[in-house]
Amino acid sequence: MLKHENEGHISVQPKALMIINEINKTIIGKNEVIEKVLMAILAKGHILLEDTPGVGKTTLALSFSKTMGLDYKRIQFTPEIMPADVVGFSVYSKDKEKLLYQPGAVLCNLLLVDEINRASSKTQSALLEAMEEGSVTVDEVTRELPNPFTVIATQNPIGSTGTQLLPESQMDRFMVRISMGYPELQDEIKILKNKPARDLLKLLKQSTSAMEILQMQEQVESVHIDEEIYVYIARLATATRDHQLIRLGVSPRGSIALVRMSKAAAWLSGRDYVIPSDVQLVFFDVFEHRLILNSQVNLGNATAHSILTRIMQTVFPPDISRKRALL
Repeated sequence: MLKHENEGHISVQPKALMIINEINKTIIGKNEVIEKVLMAILAKGHILLEDTPGVGKTTLALSFSKTMGLDYKRIQFTPEIMPADVVGFSVYSKDKEKLLYQPGAVLCNLLLVDEINRASSKTQSALLEAMEEGSVTVDEVTRELPNPFTVIATQNPIGSTGTQLLPESQMDRFMVRISMGYPELQDEIKILKNKPARDLLKLLKQSTSAMEILQMQEQVESVHIDEEIYVYIARLATATRDHQLIRLGVSPRGSIALVRMSKAAAWLSGRDYVIPSDVQLVFFDVFEHRLILNSQVNLGNATAHSILTRIMQTVFPPDISRKRALL
């Protein structure tokens, strides 16, 4: 759950709380994961859910689509899926004597992509363009995607049969990578006693609409960030580029993603300004999947997470509490 520095749980925006509570009916014991997915949607980002099979990744994505009242489509990525299945294609109509566009799966508010790392590189690239540009181009005609537009993709760990590593360029397009993890013992007992996920999904109620999501996104954009917070985020990013164990550090796109996620974290907690703990809350989710470690890491026990932990400990956050008190 969202927390202030050295404090317990805090209040959450009422509308956001309605969404979270509704999704809790299908996803048990994963409040932090639910909150971070919601933050990414409100920050106009895309989400990669990476974890072992069977922990509820697809159920989480379906729960968001139904609860938020968004037009959604779901596509199961396999090696046979073609780019046209994603972006659409044109078919010649004899009656109208012209090419007619047949929409692909991407023409929706929320696209659920199951097992994204099972598709070919060409298909992944087609999805990448839509994620980056917010539009698709078929037969030299560009069509804007609906607004809001979010991709929630699921991915099993690399090494599973039939999977391939996503290109670095596509990984960088995901605002966050989140792992659900196994449930705690008591939560798993509740899951065992519960109805099947498909039955629980039918019970979910719509808590918001696409128009309200757009309004919340505007409110998130208006959240204030102090100059010292910008400096803090820039220093964190720079530290990844200067680290001897990191071959490729976080790009400015990653820094911008951290700014937007920090704003969403602040808004969700009921504030109109960002504090250092907002940055720290989403730091690993935004930065970890963007790092490429060098070969020296194989000689030790360092991981991307442990390196970022050390960076977090050595790059000290600003004290803006006194400054806020003077305003």
